[in-house]
Amino acid sequence: MTDPAVEPVVPLPAERFAHAGPEHCIAQREDGVYADPQVVGTTLVAAVDAILQGGSYFVGVDYPVLIKALYGHGPELPRNASGATVVRFAASIAPFAPGRRALYRAVKLADGQAEYYFEPVFMPGADGVEQPTRLDADEFLADLWTKGVRFGVDLDAIRHAIVSGAAGRFVVGRRLAPSPGVDAHVVEVSNDLHRSDAPRQLANGKLDLMSFQNRFPQIHKGERLLRKIPRSHGAPGFELSGIPVAPAEPADLDLSSYVGEGTMSLECADGEFLVAQRDGFLDVDPGVGRIAVTDKIVSRDGVSARTTGNLQLTADYEEFGEVQEQRIVEGEGVTVHADVYGHVVSRGGAIRLNRNLVGGSARNACGPIVILGVASGAVIQTVNGEVNVQRAENCVISGTRVRVEQAINCEILADEVEIAHAEGSAVAGRRVTIGCAAPKRQSEMRVFVLRPDCARVEEAIGQVGARIAQFGALAGRHRAALEALSGQPALRKYLMLARRVRTGELKLTAEQEPQFRRMAQVVAPALKEFGRLSQELKGLEAERQAGAALLGRLEAQHAERVGAAGVAIGAMQGEVQVRALDYEPDAGGMVDLPARDIRERLRGPLRSELLFAGASGSYRWDGTAAQDA
Repeated sequence: MTDPAVEPVVPLPAERFAHAGPEHCIAQREDGVYADPQVVGTTLVAAVDAILQGGSYFVGVDYPVLIKALYGHGPELPRNASGATVVRFAASIAPFAPGRRALYRAVKLADGQAEYYFEPVFMPGADGVEQPTRLDADEFLADLWTKGVRFGVDLDAIRHAIVSGAAGRFVVGRRLAPSPGVDAHVVEVSNDLHRSDAPRQLANGKLDLMSFQNRFPQIHKGERLLRKIPRSHGAPGFELSGIPVAPAEPADLDLSSYVGEGTMSLECADGEFLVAQRDGFLDVDPGVGRIAVTDKIVSRDGVSARTTGNLQLTADYEEFGEVQEQRIVEGEGVTVHADVYGHVVSRGGAIRLNRNLVGGSARNACGPIVILGVASGAVIQTVNGEVNVQRAENCVISGTRVRVEQAINCEILADEVEIAHAEGSAVAGRRVTIGCAAPKRQSEMRVFVLRPDCARVEEAIGQVGARIAQFGALAGRHRAALEALSGQPALRKYLMLARRVRTGELKLTAEQEPQFRRMAQVVAPALKEFGRLSQELKGLEAERQAGAALLGRLEAQHAERVGAAGVAIGAMQGEVQVRALDYEPDAGGMVDLPARDIRERLRGPLRSELLFAGASGSYRWDGTAAQDA
């Protein structure tokens, strides 16, 4: 039904339309206005502009189809039954009467939108009296085009304002901002990249709430870790004038920037991947964004009840975060770059703490321990290895060899101890070297030289020496008896003849052979005794030589034990005691004692020989010199 307030639309004749625009772009048919689907975009914009600027407008505009044909924005164009694209964007083309065009006011353009003030409109009647009328949405669209608003027109808002008849300012068009693209990025393609923080199940079926099930999964050679998702470009936006606004260029990435030790970037048919080149453990460095697969486990989250729980690992471990109180880290070799408040245990590798050890412990079954920071209130022990600490306070330290720059109120036990400066400490070792020693408030400065108990070795030396002497005396008696027998004329003559006959120097005749046999019968008892004594003498000589070799080894062992003990103090700045603490070397070393036993032996009641007590000067004692004295 036609609105009486709006003049009826008179379509343009087809002949007039042929002169209004390029007929190869736009055609008016009986069922509507069509555009050539092969000629869309800039050429179609020029054709539409020629029609609208030439005093016509489109009736029954399908605005989404028109915008798609002009600027390529919006839903796909419809297709006919055969699948061909159909661009029908209006019902017809009609002339835009100048009287009607005068009804449309200026439009306000600001901040990417177009605003229009709607108010009642009037047209002169036949009698010259103005009659109320209404605006038309299709005319409004054509008028906006001629005023430069060609994109983003809100026809629904325009129709609503016209129908409501309310006066007011309404937004009739909006700029379309470009839609951003998606930057190139990576996604995980391996399930092994995800850690399991479930409690670890023990052999008896119970759960260890202090340990996680699989905190450091292992990566296998050839496994795909990451996949690069290529960047995708965004859609352009449009100004109200129809000028396109290009979206920001999405960022690309080079997957090789993620490549670390043991990984590589690989182009495959289904994309670009980061692939492991070896078996090992994943190491993600957030600082540089590289992903590596290494032989050792690397962590940057620290060791705590929240992040890792207690760790029992079968490989070397490197930690960049803190090890919190009561947390245990056990591995082959352990390196920590932050402070340690918990317990570090190595089964045979090296322990290296690059910061401080506070209130925790570092224990190594067989290997060195290095602490570059301060050790305070800690236990540091290695059964077979060297300990190096810069500064130790209130610590128990033991090892095969201990080196400390500054030791304060510590208990230290080792085969060999070297301390640059010691205060209020109890130090024990087979060989102790201290640059400067002094007491510390109420803590005495004690130095114990571990003096080996050589009583058993000395007893063995005496027994072996006595036995060798017995062999020598018995051998002397046998030699005297042999000399007495060999002095008998008959035996001496027989032995001489027997030697010549045996060597072929003398050939016996038939008459001499019976005489030689009778001679042998005569000296047979003496000859038998001579042979027995000779055989026993050989045995005695062998026993004596074996005893002499054993005696040499015992004496070397004794000299080694005695000579290994010694103490040297360069300077004393207060009362210092030096004592000899006897121990049995054959019973095993003392460095593997528990920390409590070490503290009790060195700080408990004194049951040792006092070698020196003084408050100034230097002191040196050597086990070899003491033994000679």
